[in-house]
Amino acid sequence: MKKDNDWKDRLNIVYSTNPDFNYEDGSVEESETLPNEKQALRILLDKRNRKGKAVTLVTGFVGTTDDLETLGKFLKTKCGVGGSAKDGEIIIQGDLRNKVLELLQKEGYAKSRII
Repeated sequence: MKKDNDWKDRLNIVYSTNPDFNYEDGSVEESETLPNEKQALRILLDKRNRKGKAVTLVTGFVGTTDDLETLGKFLKTKCGVGGSAKDGEIIIQGDLRNKVLELLQKEGYAKSRII
């Protein structure tokens, strides 16, 4: 049985004399992924900080990082372009707002909309 206060998890941390002290490691639990029909995704065109190049940005995803990356990979593959999925956003290279909306609606993301 593993102890809750393992010293190896707390290297470089100042010692506490409180015997009831519980160390928090700062990790954030990921929220459960909402079903597709309850996701309210927003699709928008973004040109800021990209040297004038347009990208399609999909925001509003609620769920785990793995599910976000899976959706991002699906969209990039179907659109035939590059991009990335991180920090709750999916970036698709180029202005593909209508195609992304169509793909999301076919996958059951009914609340998706273009801003």
